[in-house]
Amino acid sequence: MSRSGIIQFVLFFVYLLVQVLVLRNLVLFNTAFCFLYIAFILLLPIETNTLVLMLAGFLLGFSVDVFYDSMGLHALATVLIAYLRNYWLSTITPQGGYESGAAATLAANGLQWFLVYSLPMVFLHHLVLFFVEAAGFTMFWYTMLKIVASLLFTMSVIALLQFLTPQRRRI
Repeated sequence: MSRSGIIQFVLFFVYLLVQVLVLRNLVLFNTAFCFLYIAFILLLPIETNTLVLMLAGFLLGFSVDVFYDSMGLHALATVLIAYLRNYWLSTITPQGGYESGAAATLAANGLQWFLVYSLPMVFLHHLVLFFVEAAGFTMFWYTMLKIVASLLFTMSVIALLQFLTPQRRRI
């Protein structure tokens, strides 16, 4: 196993533990939830195979489901964004393409690219998660409020962590 593979393996458990031990009980105004664990899928290297992404997404989502007692909701939403990630990355590919071995991080690609990449993915994750949890559209506006509030909370924490982690900055 390569050095980056070991780092990703450790990060898997770090994101999972932070989610279930710290962020599970951190809810703002009973509306905004922070689902930091999806950053693990979003920040994997760009060339990561879709099957590997989906497997990692299922394992991560299922592990969160075990602790949240949510019967597969997180696994569903995480596998969906893992499946769509490479399609979205190919859609927003910069003119020169991506560098070999590049990560999908803020430091490697810049703030604008990172927001264009991660905001729709996190929004889709939250959209699926909260509407399946609500079992329909009967509470549409409250569910949309939870989605938007959670999107802002999650993206703020992901961006803050991106700024705090020491990485090679883009020039």
